[in-house]
Amino acid sequence: MADPTGREAVGAVWRIESARIVGALARYTGDFALAEDLAQEALAEALVTWPREGVPRNPAGWLLTVGRRRAIDAFRRRSALDARYAALAQNLGEGGVVSGSAPADPVRDGEDVLWDPDQIDDDMLALMFISCHPVLSREARVALTLRVVGGLTSDEIAKAFLVPTATVQARITRAKKTLGAARVPFEVPPAKERTERLGSVLTVVYLIFTEGSSASSGEDLIRLDLASEAQRVTRMLARLVPNEPEVHGLLALLELTAARFPARIGSDGEPILLEHQDRRRWDRAAIRRGQAALARAEQVGRGLGAYGLQAAIAECHAVAPSVDATNWERIVLLYEALGRLAPSPVVDLNRAVAVSMAQGPAAALPLVDELVAAEVLSSSHLLPTVRGELLTRLGRIDEARADLQVAVHLCGNDRERAVLERKVADLG
Repeated sequence: MADPTGREAVGAVWRIESARIVGALARYTGDFALAEDLAQEALAEALVTWPREGVPRNPAGWLLTVGRRRAIDAFRRRSALDARYAALAQNLGEGGVVSGSAPADPVRDGEDVLWDPDQIDDDMLALMFISCHPVLSREARVALTLRVVGGLTSDEIAKAFLVPTATVQARITRAKKTLGAARVPFEVPPAKERTERLGSVLTVVYLIFTEGSSASSGEDLIRLDLASEAQRVTRMLARLVPNEPEVHGLLALLELTAARFPARIGSDGEPILLEHQDRRRWDRAAIRRGQAALARAEQVGRGLGAYGLQAAIAECHAVAPSVDATNWERIVLLYEALGRLAPSPVVDLNRAVAVSMAQGPAAALPLVDELVAAEVLSSSHLLPTVRGELLTRLGRIDEARADLQVAVHLCGNDRERAVLERKVADLG
């Protein structure tokens, strides 16, 4: 009789082990695109076999064995017993897996596959660097990272970013073709390239977390699946490159930001603004993890980087008993440092908010007006939202209402738009 829990086991194992399997197959084949396809074929076979025959004792080994056999078959189809196939088959034999055609019982054959921890680390790091390679577009990097590092399906990625599944599949297909055309090797980059490439990896993970923590569109304010996946990948990266300060800075930022998730949404799903949040609901364990990661970033680096500075700002909020008791002067200084290190209109806007809390709305409004005059963030609801709030506090109600109405028009998230609409209504 078929075991209905078999499919659940496949999903659980795949989410945990998929990146290691893809990495190992890419190392064996030397072909990243082929490795990802082979892993998907192994997954498809598991979905059929495990519910019928039971979950093997070594599920990851089973999937890797099937993927290896598919690799042999693929090379055999390309060229009968060429040198590449012979070398691969020899390696498989040395690894304790029978080479040649697939035996009848795939469940037993996965039992003796051993994972070399050092090799796993190299495979995982190489996988991240390839998924976030600079030759790929930002959208392709995000999709490929979630697929091969996070183990998400195309349907899950599409649902998270509110795009059609076909769009996600096309991005992944183009990304693999681009990597193949550029002849990107499956390897950890040389030391001289690693820092630049690592920045690309961190940017992609940060983008994934940002979309998860403040969804740009749709009905949900927070998408925990995306945010949690970004945290998991960053923790993994911190273990793989323990002496990179910005990795720990990013991990600290993610932990400290996620610590506030439990208090950011009410029982009705509506957003709860910072000044109204019940800080007793903040995740204290996550705050401690974030503080530890921030301390590690300071220990291994020569001053905090951009992610570390953002984490230090998040820590100011995390340790404050209330909005009024927050060290806003320190936050202003941290934003000034961040603006010099990684200048952006969003940083300038956040600094203006901090100035308004430290020195009052009259001191902050000129900073916001400079951004308006520069015609930046024109497609974002954030700038008119902040300006509307400052004008409200200054008693300039008609101007505030006009800005908040613009913010309502620009806001893509249903929950956040509802909050803005209430603010407009409250102004009468």
